[in-house]
Amino acid sequence: MARIKDESVEAVKAAANIVELVEARVRLRKVGGRYSGLCPFHQEKTPSFSVSPDRGTYHCFGCGVGGDSISFVRETESLDFVGAIEWLGERFRVPLEYEDASPEADAQRSRRARLYVLLDQAAAFYERVLWETPAGEPVREYLKSRGLAEEVCREFRLGLSPTGAKLSKGAREKGFTRDELAAAGLLGRRGGDYFELRLMFPLTDARGRIVGFQARKLHENDPLRGKYVNSPESELFRKSHVLYGLNLARAAISKEDRALVVEGNTDVIALRQAGTLPVVASMGTALTEAQLKELGRLTRRLFLCFDSDAAGEDATLRGMELAAKQDFDVRVVALPFGKDPADDPTGFEQHLGAAESYPVHRVRLILDRTPDRQLAYLAVKEFLDGIRDSPERHEAWRLANDRLGLTVQLRATGGSAGVGAPVSSKMIDADERLEREVLAGCVAHPELVRLLAELTAEHFDSERNRRMRAHLVEESGGDDRELVALIAELDAVAAAEAIDEQTAKELLLRLRERHLRRELAEADPERAKELQEALMRIRSAVSELV
Repeated sequence: MARIKDESVEAVKAAANIVELVEARVRLRKVGGRYSGLCPFHQEKTPSFSVSPDRGTYHCFGCGVGGDSISFVRETESLDFVGAIEWLGERFRVPLEYEDASPEADAQRSRRARLYVLLDQAAAFYERVLWETPAGEPVREYLKSRGLAEEVCREFRLGLSPTGAKLSKGAREKGFTRDELAAAGLLGRRGGDYFELRLMFPLTDARGRIVGFQARKLHENDPLRGKYVNSPESELFRKSHVLYGLNLARAAISKEDRALVVEGNTDVIALRQAGTLPVVASMGTALTEAQLKELGRLTRRLFLCFDSDAAGEDATLRGMELAAKQDFDVRVVALPFGKDPADDPTGFEQHLGAAESYPVHRVRLILDRTPDRQLAYLAVKEFLDGIRDSPERHEAWRLANDRLGLTVQLRATGGSAGVGAPVSSKMIDADERLEREVLAGCVAHPELVRLLAELTAEHFDSERNRRMRAHLVEESGGDDRELVALIAELDAVAAAEAIDEQTAKELLLRLRERHLRRELAEADPERAKELQEALMRIRSAVSELV
């Protein structure tokens, strides 16, 4: 990366107005030649934050922080030195010069700067159409019906894209090229505007620069598919990197040490209007690495609020899991079925108080999705064994115990969970059921007996089930009435439970897994490593079947 010239850095320092920067975050009161207010870096009731406009510096007598305009932007916007200089240069219109910059790098930087200008002017154009033309009247009424006031809509720069090629025509008249319009995601395939007759939500990067748009459908004859359509992916816009509303929520997230992540843009706007400020939207996707990186610069506490369907979708769960693995404190906010935050923004804080931890949420979903108690127990155990010990993990185990009727103990060493003594009769019944269904699957699908032969008698607890295994594997005849009766019973079980070949294979793998886990509980460290590797292979095989 090219280095910014010292002359440019000094020009930025001279142009930056520290009072203007701070007043964007907190209210200041002039006292003599200085300004004072509540510190934006810590909670306080008595103002101890002092700003010197002459020196361009600030200092808090409460928490001790202080610096100049560059350090203030670095702290509040979570930027490095170069990012802060570029942010201030853009904010106060100071052109920057770089040392050792190649013509190619200069051209690329100039091109990107023009694209940012083009997108910002596009947003201003859409705003004028919405708020200053007759065509915007129905959309203004729609926003009003959603309870969204003009003031907050203007704060988020909502707009309306008109019909025809008005935007692209105006941009061409201002000197922007067709290539630049296409690169900014504003040009349609036929040369007209990409968005027409849609409610426009500008999307910004971490520095507040517009990088694209999300557009809501308003009419049935819209040529674009989907209720919401984003700008095409480009050198500036990458959906997985964007958190809607982050540019406005940064200060509140940092100050309150929490981020509320919702699904929709209107949820963000409605909550901000109601006074809930540290809120962003995940662009309708699961949380990504890039989004978590941005949030992690501001807080480690996430409250995720998705509708009841999305909160259980695998993609959303992967996003939660990713956040949990990165040591975020993840909590899931439940809303009544069919409701979203915009339906009752003033009561949203009450729902936050009832948010459940990610381990509890995940275990609750496992239990709801898995009617078989043995399989549910194994799935819960596998999940909870994979996360670090914590009060939330213990709470999740208690939920599993209550729902499954188990007695589960947490081992003092390592915090992993194991079946303790006594084990309930329901757990014993579940173990017996697994063995019986394995045998039933092999009776129904004789071609799987070869897989059963790979299991030993020790895989089965019941002596009768061990005898049946031997009978099936060795194809022994005889007139053992008990085994004949058992075969008939197993055949009926296979039919009643609809155990197809794939399910039977999964059951065989689950029985292998149970045996390995039992061995692992008693294994020495050297043997444990081998067993863990075997378990991983079993889990992989199960995941391929499920």
